[in-house]
Amino acid sequence: MDKKEKNQSLRLTAAIFIGLVLGIAFGLVMPGRFEWMLPAVNLVSTLYMNALRMMIYPLVFCSLIVGIKGIGSVSATGRIGGQSILYFTATTLFASLLGLFLPKALGLGEGVVIEMSDKVVETTKFTSILDTVANLIPANPFTAFSTGNMLQVLVFAIIVGVTCLSLGEKADPFVRVVESLSDISVKIVSVVMMFTPIGVFSSISAVVYANGTSTIAALATVMAAIYITYALYTLIVYGGIVRIIGKTGIKDFFLAVMPAALNAFGTCSSSATLPISKRCADELGVPNEISSMALPLGATVNMDAVSILMSFMIVFFANACGIDISFGMLAIVILANTLLSIGTPGVPGGAIASFAALAAIAGLPVGIMGVYISVNTLADMGATCCNVLGDLACSVAMKETVKLDKA
Repeated sequence: MDKKEKNQSLRLTAAIFIGLVLGIAFGLVMPGRFEWMLPAVNLVSTLYMNALRMMIYPLVFCSLIVGIKGIGSVSATGRIGGQSILYFTATTLFASLLGLFLPKALGLGEGVVIEMSDKVVETTKFTSILDTVANLIPANPFTAFSTGNMLQVLVFAIIVGVTCLSLGEKADPFVRVVESLSDISVKIVSVVMMFTPIGVFSSISAVVYANGTSTIAALATVMAAIYITYALYTLIVYGGIVRIIGKTGIKDFFLAVMPAALNAFGTCSSSATLPISKRCADELGVPNEISSMALPLGATVNMDAVSILMSFMIVFFANACGIDISFGMLAIVILANTLLSIGTPGVPGGAIASFAALAAIAGLPVGIMGVYISVNTLADMGATCCNVLGDLACSVAMKETVKLDKA
């Protein structure tokens, strides 16, 4: 990345941060005086999110096919996919252990009285790991695109990419069309990114308005503990991976990925942040062959921060309800947490389904779901930001661990 591009990236990062801060402030003062502006804020937020989502699947599908064709061999493609899965599984397991050890050691939730809600809460549909594996191959690829099933889109793109690789020159005309579509997608994303500060402002304003200061203050202690853990995990684990394995300066990494991190924080969607993450990976020098596979996989599979969040909340609510969770039960929750992350959607509210499943495993009362829902968005903003940074850290690390043979 040359000096001009670096300055443009820094200006965009600063603009997104300003939009984030102003959005939080506006969301706090909106009730009453500026409430009439809420429809306009929601409209802008919806337009921005739709513009990003519009390009997620074309960009992922095309860049993955081009990336596989560029790798040049099926074995190298397998190495990239295998290393990505190994990385995400290992870090998620570690995050689960950390999330269960810290809140239990701190006694988080002890002495807290919780007013439970009896109302039925609708959660995002959760897919078990067996169902996820059974449905990996899409019976209808067009349905996978229309319903936004990222895993099926990934599998279909890998199948097409590997087939193009085996056909060699016969597939070149199709690959050139896909390359053009990929370039078009990247150009559209570049234009959408110019409006990211406005989009983040609108998204975060609506979030703060919906939750309000009373909700934020009600669980301030557990929120503070979770966010401190997010920050330490990001700096120590991801920073260490980037520096030691990826041979990249920690400061350079975080400066480059800040646009994706701030967008993820404001939108609560790792999937919607994919186009921006891809651009950040390009600026860090990650080959398209790696980022086009690792980033979409990460948006679907990498749920490190969600694991921390789930673990904190399970222990917090168990202590608050006077339920003793044994070490055997903790081990079961850790394993289930790691497996559930594969079926957790990378969209706002996706963590609710995981928490419902884990709460049932831990034997927590159904009424806690109403309390959890009230703080889910606040906790999920930081979790999404952390997960996106993990996806990018994996890509940077694999830049060094996966050697691509270039003709």
